[in-house]
Amino acid sequence: MHVIVGAGAAGIATAHLLADAGDQVRRVTRSGRGPHRAGIELVAADATDADRLTELTTGARTLFGCAAPAYDRWPALFPPLAAALLTAAERTGAGYLMLGNTYGYGPVDGPITEDLPLAPIALKGRVRAAMWHDALAAHRAGRVRVTEVRAADFLGADAYSLYSLLVAPKLLAGEPAAFPGDLDAAHSWAYVGDVARALVAISRDERAWGQIWHAPSVPLSVRELSRRLAAAAAAGADREPELARLSAAELAAAGAADPVAAEVVEMLYLYERPCVLDSTVTERTFALAPGRIDVALTEMAAARPR
Repeated sequence: MHVIVGAGAAGIATAHLLADAGDQVRRVTRSGRGPHRAGIELVAADATDADRLTELTTGARTLFGCAAPAYDRWPALFPPLAAALLTAAERTGAGYLMLGNTYGYGPVDGPITEDLPLAPIALKGRVRAAMWHDALAAHRAGRVRVTEVRAADFLGADAYSLYSLLVAPKLLAGEPAAFPGDLDAAHSWAYVGDVARALVAISRDERAWGQIWHAPSVPLSVRELSRRLAAAAAAGADREPELARLSAAELAAAGAADPVAAEVVEMLYLYERPCVLDSTVTERTFALAPGRIDVALTEMAAARPR
């Protein structure tokens, strides 16, 4: 049995893969909503309640931490959530697998590899780095088995990312779209189905514990990604999407009315320069196929409103 905390697309995809393999899955979210199918139990609970989470995790082989608080409240809400997850894993003996991202690395010249030190320059990056340092310290002290899978920006039918919020709905509706940063800089993207494959494979391998792994991803510029999305939506037709650069000033102005948009400003360095997550070690170690971005884009195109 496995426990997955979080209502996002990566956690849902992971639950389906585990259930497909015949495992029992308990998905813990605040609402208790989710896919109704054999092998997946849906539980409504507050994951920051360490005692309740311990109760739900008792007997589980793996605890997957796939949850994230509201983007504009990370500093206040992420530490208690991370502490409860770590405590539940320690108390129950479940292997603790964290789903992370690239924020902790800060700006990197060249490919981002697992051996790079964490050097965050943004508050949200410092939050993520602290979560990993706390978990790794507990692992090294022998209190828990922990590993972290770090993923690039999510793509997929139900994926939540800056691209899926700002660009995909516009392009799929045949409208112009705008995105911050350098539209021609290489940037890594991860299909949530590939992230789930990595989470499942890594959770089953004893070599994984105490290490960092990068989920399969593919580097594409925002412009090239948009071309591919437009092509997927138009059944292969050659159509150049209308895409403009959203300036930092425009983003800051949007942030005056939208607290989530305001939080993106400190993360602009991710999009103003190349940001390439190297996932070759993970793919080689766990015999995982490279990222399937075209599958993600096909799903996104198929899910658009008609």
